[in-house]
Amino acid sequence: MNLTSLPTFAFKDLLLEWRRHLHSHPELSWQEFETTEFILNELKKIGIEDISRPLKTGLVAKIENGKGKCVALRADIDALPITEQNTCSYKSQNDGVMHACGHDVHSTCLLGAAKYLIENRDKWQGTIVLIFQPSEEKQPSGAEALIKAGVIEDSKIEAILGLHVTPELEVGKLGFHEGPFMASADEIYMTIIGKGGHGASPHLCIDPIVLSAHIILALQNLVSRYADPKTPTVLTFGDIHGSGATNIIPEKVELKGTLRTFDEKWRKEVRQKTKEIAQGIARSFGGDCVVDIPEGVPFVNNEPVLTNKISLLAEHLLGKENVVAMPMRMGAEDFSFYGHHCAASFFRLGTGNDKKGTTITVHNSKFEIDEDALIVGSSAMAKMAIGLLND
Repeated sequence: MNLTSLPTFAFKDLLLEWRRHLHSHPELSWQEFETTEFILNELKKIGIEDISRPLKTGLVAKIENGKGKCVALRADIDALPITEQNTCSYKSQNDGVMHACGHDVHSTCLLGAAKYLIENRDKWQGTIVLIFQPSEEKQPSGAEALIKAGVIEDSKIEAILGLHVTPELEVGKLGFHEGPFMASADEIYMTIIGKGGHGASPHLCIDPIVLSAHIILALQNLVSRYADPKTPTVLTFGDIHGSGATNIIPEKVELKGTLRTFDEKWRKEVRQKTKEIAQGIARSFGGDCVVDIPEGVPFVNNEPVLTNKISLLAEHLLGKENVVAMPMRMGAEDFSFYGHHCAASFFRLGTGNDKKGTTITVHNSKFEIDEDALIVGSSAMAKMAIGLLND
């Protein structure tokens, strides 16, 4: 693919500067104060003045150009609690925090799209809202908070687009999926309460270690025997903490896990069944179980008509050979909340390059991108927004 033909290639050096600054100064969810100030200042430099800050971090900018439709472009800005192991000159300067999920890339692409849109107002008419969203990685959700603050309703946004880095997809390509795309995600917290004592006298105890084993195994039946086989469902426990010893049965065990699916009715049902099964097993052995499953994010549902439109716009920009159909994914994204209030579509930005070693998965301490993706992503966002407004 010829990068020089893409509209934001003209300021590729600025894209690199933005991305590398953001990458070297990552901040955790709801702590993105310096990130917000940096983005604010860069938006002002490129000529955008209509900027609001409805939450303590993140911001919303608006470009109005006559009457017409209103579309939104969204990027998340928070980082992860990971210590970076890359050795690049722009590696994280904040110990234990890293842009290991590519949100620095997303924000850069949105800044690049904004610069192109502001400099090419003669090519479009209407309103474009730029959403730099905090806290995608952690509850409470930044997307949900922005919606409650009136971002969608106040601007009467009709359609919203978002992108996400994808190292398994070659740089220069974009991936699309119509309909249900990414799973819902609810966090599970359990405290299994027993009666501690000496490991040599289990008959005098109620062993929460054994109870937790029974509960974990029993709950797998929710996936294999309760869930409709046509509905993807994942129930995973990734953290077990007992604080016992070789000869000590602890008083309690704490479990942490995740529940993911693509059906909201089943999602509600399986949360209730998880509580009932865990508490029933614990109590049947004389113990108890406290279960907390706070409601997380719904599944991402890409509106088919909108998704088809932007995939055709991508083909026009990049060539049909660089537009890929993506499978459903069990990963989750709080972009899903926007789809409950307007047409929404979330697409994938290829960042992988074997020769440059940028195929390591996200949420990894050695995650890196082929920075040519910045040109592709920013150009795509800008051209899609223009295409939707002019449709």
